[in-house]
Amino acid sequence: MPIAELCRKHAFSEASYYLWRSKFGGMNISDAKRLKELETENARLKKLLAETMLENEIAKEALRKK
Repeated sequence: MPIAELCRKHAFSEASYYLWRSKFGGMNISDAKRLKELETENARLKKLLAETMLENEIAKEALRKK
Protein backbone atom coordinates (compact mmCIF):
# COMPACT_ATOMS: atom_id res chain seq x y z
CA MET A 1 0.00 0.00 0.00
CA PRO A 2 1.48 3.40 -0.92
CA ILE A 3 2.36 5.73 1.95
CA ALA A 4 0.04 8.50 0.71
CA GLU A 5 -2.93 6.13 0.67
CA LEU A 6 -2.10 4.80 4.12
CA CYS A 7 -1.91 8.33 5.51
CA ARG A 8 -5.26 9.29 3.98
CA LYS A 9 -6.88 6.13 5.32
CA HIS A 10 -5.77 6.89 8.89
CA ALA A 11 -6.20 10.69 8.60
CA PHE A 12 -2.66 11.95 9.17
CA SER A 13 -0.19 13.73 6.95
CA GLU A 14 2.73 12.19 5.13
CA ALA A 15 5.02 14.57 7.02
CA SER A 16 3.76 13.09 10.29
CA TYR A 17 4.45 9.60 8.97
CA TYR A 18 8.05 10.45 8.01
CA LEU A 19 8.63 12.25 11.32
CA TRP A 20 7.35 9.21 13.21
CA ARG A 21 9.44 6.90 11.05
CA SER A 22 12.61 8.89 11.67
CA LYS A 23 11.95 8.90 15.42
CA PHE A 24 10.72 5.34 15.96
CA GLY A 25 11.89 3.45 12.87
CA GLY A 26 13.92 0.38 13.80
CA MET A 27 12.66 0.31 17.39
CA ASN A 28 10.83 -2.56 18.96
CA ILE A 29 7.44 -1.85 20.47
CA SER A 30 8.91 -2.22 23.95
CA ASP A 31 11.65 0.30 23.10
CA ALA A 32 9.08 2.83 21.85
CA LYS A 33 6.96 2.35 24.99
CA ARG A 34 10.01 2.82 27.20
CA LEU A 35 10.98 5.97 25.29
CA LYS A 36 7.49 7.38 25.80
CA GLU A 37 7.64 6.55 29.53
CA LEU A 38 11.00 8.29 29.84
CA GLU A 39 9.72 11.36 28.00
CA THR A 40 6.71 11.53 30.33
CA GLU A 41 8.90 11.15 33.42
CA ASN A 42 11.30 13.78 32.12
CA ALA A 43 8.45 16.26 31.61
CA ARG A 44 7.19 15.58 35.15
CA LEU A 45 10.66 16.10 36.63
CA LYS A 46 11.16 19.34 34.69
CA LYS A 47 7.86 20.62 36.05
CA LEU A 48 8.86 19.71 39.62
CA LEU A 49 12.21 21.46 39.18
CA ALA A 50 10.54 24.60 37.84
CA GLU A 51 8.09 24.65 40.76
CA THR A 52 10.90 24.19 43.29
CA MET A 53 12.97 26.95 41.70
CA LEU A 54 9.96 29.27 41.81
CA GLU A 55 9.35 28.48 45.48
CA ASN A 56 13.03 29.17 46.24
CA GLU A 57 12.87 32.50 44.41
CA ILE A 58 9.73 33.49 46.35
CA ALA A 59 11.43 32.60 49.64
CA LYS A 60 14.51 34.67 48.69
CA GLU A 61 12.30 37.66 47.83
CA ALA A 62 10.50 37.38 51.16
CA LEU A 63 13.83 37.30 53.03
CA ARG A 64 15.13 40.35 51.13
CA LYS A 65 12.08 42.38 52.11
CA LYS A 66 12.57 41.70 55.84
